[in-house]
Amino acid sequence: MLAAPQVQAYLVDLDGTLYRPGLVKLGMTVELVVFGAHRIAWLKAFRQEHELMRHETASSGAEFLPSPFAVQLQRAADRLGVQASKLEAVVRDFMIERPSKWIRLAKNNSLLEEIATFHARGGKTALVSDYPAERKLKALEARSSFDVVISNGEKSGLTRLKPAPAGYLMAAHALSVDPKNCLVLGDRSDADGKAAEAAGMQFRLIR
Repeated sequence: MLAAPQVQAYLVDLDGTLYRPGLVKLGMTVELVVFGAHRIAWLKAFRQEHELMRHETASSGAEFLPSPFAVQLQRAADRLGVQASKLEAVVRDFMIERPSKWIRLAKNNSLLEEIATFHARGGKTALVSDYPAERKLKALEARSSFDVVISNGEKSGLTRLKPAPAGYLMAAHALSVDPKNCLVLGDRSDADGKAAEAAGMQFRLIR
């Protein structure tokens, strides 16, 4: 029987993996009702475009330029009949800035501690996210635990969404680690799991 490849790098998803989403969703539901009920339809359209684009990636390997985030914004704005810049302001407010305080309270502490320990012992680490990640990592007080951040909508060059393996392969390349020696940690088998399989990486489902 062949030995399992040695894990030299953790490649980690963010949303639903590094924090528990239930509290964040509850907090943001309250904030939307109180402060932004008129924007619920905007955020719903934005999220729906994300899942449509994920399906396009899974079925045809679609690439989105200049970034999936920019394409998602424009498609949702076109559907709603609003300016993309106005939609982006709402998205950044209600999906990136406001959730930070709830994310801080919903940390997956055991996993964050495991990653920090792995990193401190010389393991290489990368964060791979289909959404902007830097603000959320700051809220989690976890940026120092990651050598590399590959995130959609930020300066990473990512043009495909999971389950395409592109983000994880970019991370492995940036860390100079063979894909077979990378362990992907994520909360979705249909996204992170399939991306890991396509990249020839190991996968661990985080619940």
